[in-house]
Amino acid sequence: MTIRALLIAAALTTTPALAQDAGTPADAGTAAAGTKPAPKKGDTVKATLKDAQGKDVGEVTMEQAPMGVLVKGSLMNLPAGEHAIHIHETGKCEAPEFKTAGGHFNPTKKQHGVLSPKGKHDGDLPNLHVAQDGKVQFDFFAHGLKVKSLLDKDGAAVVVHAKLDDYHSDPTGDAGGRIACGVAEKQ
Repeated sequence: MTIRALLIAAALTTTPALAQDAGTPADAGTAAAGTKPAPKKGDTVKATLKDAQGKDVGEVTMEQAPMGVLVKGSLMNLPAGEHAIHIHETGKCEAPEFKTAGGHFNPTKKQHGVLSPKGKHDGDLPNLHVAQDGKVQFDFFAHGLKVKSLLDKDGAAVVVHAKLDDYHSDPTGDAGGRIACGVAEKQ
């Protein structure tokens, strides 16, 4: 991963420390062992991505956390190199161009990119660094995003682009065509 990519990932995932809920009693068996109970699982959506030929590309899950959404994915069958990944505003993935997914998820009407002084879209995520074997696994934190907002009347989709996101060009980060898409569905 390049230094720039690490800095961008750090900027996207930096959040204030989460306070422990002092009002929730700990399980006696867990407290005795000196460990904290696992947090309650938040609302979750999953997108199963396909490429333009309908070939499986993997899945992305998004789980609600107190300050945003934890985005996890395991993808395959992608071209090696850097690729943008975004959450798009409409839950529709018609191949081959996936334009039915609409623009980036942007309910606050900001400009694109974490490097933009007027950005970022809620659907902007860090670039993927796909290995030579076409596989990538990732965990991102999307600060401020809410799973519930992705489940509005027209839904949302996860889209992988042909090129990397430059993190500032509006409206798409000059990320190129859409090469994979999956509709976010409640779990």
